[in-house]
Amino acid sequence: MPAAQHPAYPVGLRLTGRRTVVIGGGQVAQRRLPALIAAGADITLISPSATPSVEAMADAGELTWVRRRYEHGDLADAWYVLIATADRTANDEASAEAEADRTWCVRSDDAEAATAWTPATGRTEGVTIAVLSTEAADRDPRRTAAVRDALVEALRDGTVSTERTRTPGVALVGGGPGDPDLITVRGRRLLAEADVVIADRLGPRDLLDELPPHVEVIDAAKIPYGRQMVQEAINQALIDHAKQGKAVVRLKGGDPFVFGRGMEEAQALAAEGIPVTVVPGISSSISVPGAVGIPVTHRGVAHEFTVVSGHVAPDDERSLVDWEAMAKLTGTLVILMGVDKIAKIAEALVAYGKAPDTPVALVQEGTTAAQRRVDATLATVGERAVSEGVRPPAVIVIGDVVREGPKK
Repeated sequence: MPAAQHPAYPVGLRLTGRRTVVIGGGQVAQRRLPALIAAGADITLISPSATPSVEAMADAGELTWVRRRYEHGDLADAWYVLIATADRTANDEASAEAEADRTWCVRSDDAEAATAWTPATGRTEGVTIAVLSTEAADRDPRRTAAVRDALVEALRDGTVSTERTRTPGVALVGGGPGDPDLITVRGRRLLAEADVVIADRLGPRDLLDELPPHVEVIDAAKIPYGRQMVQEAINQALIDHAKQGKAVVRLKGGDPFVFGRGMEEAQALAAEGIPVTVVPGISSSISVPGAVGIPVTHRGVAHEFTVVSGHVAPDDERSLVDWEAMAKLTGTLVILMGVDKIAKIAEALVAYGKAPDTPVALVQEGTTAAQRRVDATLATVGERAVSEGVRPPAVIVIGDVVREGPKK
């Protein structure tokens, strides 16, 4: 049977410390080199030029760059060769040398002339998915990539299980700003593996509907408090379920450590000897302004942004915010949990010297189907918030960046 009719034999190459030669420093090399670097290969790049990204890899010492064209003998002692140039003659010569030296060789320009193929690969939680076409005549990279993506996604979201042993404990998962698609891959996988989910009101609620029926979902707002404070009751619920040997997810909106009391929960769990996994989330302080076209930083406009809790008013003795210092900043000020206090916050900022015409945007329920934006200034924001019926959750952006982006 001709070689072209035989399927490729899949194998994993262990290239750590072994000489690997890459010929060509263009886009193909740029895509393939990170995986070779991650594999620990001893890489020699042969090319008179390279993309800026490939050049940066050489500058960082991740590979050795020989700045010239391929010459016969360059593949001596190589275990693996990647040929990725636009010069067919040079590719043929290098391929012939690899064949003579019995070195596995991948060619980006002619798969049929190669002795090895690069599969479409994906990785998740210690598992590598590699997809190859079974027939040489059907080597459509888009098809193999689609199969890879489907398998990786199925593993990540729990549709397909690796049936690995799970360590009981608690995962503090940042669910992002509200859109269920904006939770991290790791957060979604842990949700799929959970026995119990204790969820905040601001978490991505749509994800809860996707959980298997055996998963116990607890609304943190409805935990019986008795004489305890709300946070203490939530801490105790996490501890109780974890001590029963269950995999527990504490699903929060945004990021667990950005006004999410995540550290309080981590400390309570650690005191009980319960393992804690912290999964960062996309904070609403950045993502919600971005969703309505407001950059929190912008060249020539704002070189910094400051995120402030507005849950207590500036004149409240419990406030830890130096509002006078906030008024002197020239960058962007992002207020979370401040809708009902925005009038007093604006008054304080103006009193401390902030211009009354400083633009303000209130973004309610950002990234969700109910998202809306209300624009104002420091002088008018208190009245506008009331007249427009702005309600939590809403992110408030103060500064000149509000004028950037798409105009409303």
